[in-house]
Amino acid sequence: MNKVSKRGFLPLLLMMVLFVSSCTSYKKVPYLQNSREYNQEVVEAAMYEPVIMPQDLLTITVVNPNDPSSSMAYNLTSPMDVSQTGYLTSQPTLQSYIVGSDGTVSIPSVGRVAVSGLTLPKAESLIRDKVRGKFSVEPVVTVRFVDFKVSVLGEVAAPGSYTVKNGKVNIFQALALARDLTIYGMRENVKIIRENSEGKKEIIEMNLNDANILNSPYYYLQQNDVVYVTPNESKAKNSDIGSSTSLWFSATSILISLTSLMYNILK
Repeated sequence: MNKVSKRGFLPLLLMMVLFVSSCTSYKKVPYLQNSREYNQEVVEAAMYEPVIMPQDLLTITVVNPNDPSSSMAYNLTSPMDVSQTGYLTSQPTLQSYIVGSDGTVSIPSVGRVAVSGLTLPKAESLIRDKVRGKFSVEPVVTVRFVDFKVSVLGEVAAPGSYTVKNGKVNIFQALALARDLTIYGMRENVKIIRENSEGKKEIIEMNLNDANILNSPYYYLQQNDVVYVTPNESKAKNSDIGSSTSLWFSATSILISLTSLMYNILK
């Protein structure tokens, strides 16, 4: 091979390496890469319903449709604030019920009711059964989450804890709240840290590139789930380079200062 062909070969080889590496990197970026295969399958996914867990905060209301005033004893409200002039500064609001470590809540005129592990509709049905005999008509019972939260950490644009009003959020929605993954996030290795009603903790690895994630029982998040996005090798290497560079500059600056000091002394 002559010198001219060698000169042309080296840039071509470099371009091929860069092209292959860029293609390899791109393959790790898009979500749901095998969506065409997934769409060809007929999958009947069960409707997700979040369940109540110990330490959850709930609002619980019991209403008699014919006589709402008769059901006031069942509904806790926070006291109204009154200013020094005697005027009201706030309206009464429903107080929250905290689910105890034993999985129960204490409801006025009813007592303790075991709600842990139940969905909201099942909890409403259970409470309705307990108060049905107190009214001449079927009471209306409503149970809602006050602070259904999930946390998103790691390689996302806005890590933090997020409150979900309706208590239903999937892993992509949670990442959207955190403004998506950064370019350094590993799409094929996103972890969910979960604690069940018995206090048992588990770590689940999710691959966002695989469309079959939509069928996963972990696709929808539960109360207090933590989503952790693992950084890729590039981020780790950049971190090492940054630390080494800082140390090198610090050492160099100290050495220059000592050299200058010695020069001035011996001058």
